[in-house]
Amino acid sequence: MSLKSLDKPEKNLAVLEILIEKKGFDETVTKIYRKKAPQLSVPGFRKGKAPRPVVEKMYGTGIFYEDAINELMPDALEAAIKESGIEPVSRPEIDLKDIGEDGVIIEAKLYTKPEVELKEYKGLEVTKTIITVSDEDIDKEIGKIRERNARSIEVTDRAAQNGDTVILDFEGFIDGVPFEGGKGTDHELKLGSGQFIPGFEQQIEGKNNGDEFDVNVTFPETYNKAELAGRPAVFKCVLNEIRYDELPELDDEFAQDVSVCNTFAEYRAEIKTKLEEANNKRSEFALEEQLVDVLTANLEADIPECMFEDETDNHFRDYAYRLQSQGINIDLYMQYTGQDIETVKNALRPNAVRQVKMRLALEKIIALENIEASEEDAEEEYKKLAETYKMEIDEVKKRIEPENMKKDLAVRKAVEFIKENANIKTEELTAEEFAAKHAQDTGEPDDFYEPPYDDEPYDLED
Repeated sequence: MSLKSLDKPEKNLAVLEILIEKKGFDETVTKIYRKKAPQLSVPGFRKGKAPRPVVEKMYGTGIFYEDAINELMPDALEAAIKESGIEPVSRPEIDLKDIGEDGVIIEAKLYTKPEVELKEYKGLEVTKTIITVSDEDIDKEIGKIRERNARSIEVTDRAAQNGDTVILDFEGFIDGVPFEGGKGTDHELKLGSGQFIPGFEQQIEGKNNGDEFDVNVTFPETYNKAELAGRPAVFKCVLNEIRYDELPELDDEFAQDVSVCNTFAEYRAEIKTKLEEANNKRSEFALEEQLVDVLTANLEADIPECMFEDETDNHFRDYAYRLQSQGINIDLYMQYTGQDIETVKNALRPNAVRQVKMRLALEKIIALENIEASEEDAEEEYKKLAETYKMEIDEVKKRIEPENMKKDLAVRKAVEFIKENANIKTEELTAEEFAAKHAQDTGEPDDFYEPPYDDEPYDLED
């Protein structure tokens, strides 16, 4: 197997002409014949006993060619790509050109990684936000933990009120006819949570255990089920139970129950430290996002569309996996939200485009600055992954090629390089101000923070 020729008819497109020598091809065809012969029927012969010339005369000379080419093609393509020195970024488009005396000639078209230019990558002007921690932030965090440790107490001496959790049966009707999905039994609902359509929860307030009553509401015009949107409905309800959360006292005993601290004062100090650590991490991620945005704005490259499409597909698979890990089927989710695959991919594409440009820019810096990950770096990362996934290091190494590991570690080093060589100003903001600014600048939710590169690119779960 050899590379006959390499042509580059247009930028980022390579056309390889590959020769599979006749001897190797004939040997593979013979192997395929011996494998398939027992399944072939030829009149006048017992099944699997017809000589090869007879089989080929009946079924055609090329009956085994396709299987033989499919078996030889991966190694032939890999060898040709290595010999050509190109770096493909797309799956090959294969075309069989000839089967003759010299062997098999195959043409493979592939898009290649583009040439990249960076106008500048040192001295980038960015602002790092120092996120302050206030007493109010500490109180909010402790309040969340307090609510998680509340005791649920049954109410028997009063009516339901905002903040209570009620257990109820209900069935919805439109024009006196029950509709699909409008019935529930022993459904748990926290009043004031906004879990049900507007107006529903407020009409439960003031009701007592055992009460039977109607709730009159109108579905929003934008409701995700078109047959219900904008229509008035009546829900016949039975209130089975009322409960409220009894919050624990904020004292030393509470601190001992939820932490290793002995006093509540120590616990507050611990919460402050944890918030500061979380804020520092958010701040660093946001700084790296800024750096990457400035960096990619300085990127000049003719990037093949297939790179954006492939990365968008990767984002979609990751999106579906995350939903699945929460017990949500992607098809049902799209049906419920009125979306289709293209709609979801279109929403994911901008970040995929950014990811492709970022990787190209960082790889260019790696080349310009001779950045590399050492064997020690890779070994340390293997050790961390083994500890994280409770696996043997050798098993991790089987799943992640050392060269891929080193490439990813070099990308992280490139991020650190541009950070170390940036002109960084600082500003102080509260957590709320930072979240609002982050959402305004990026279009992402207030509580959405992640590094611009994948700092945990490996999923080793079975």
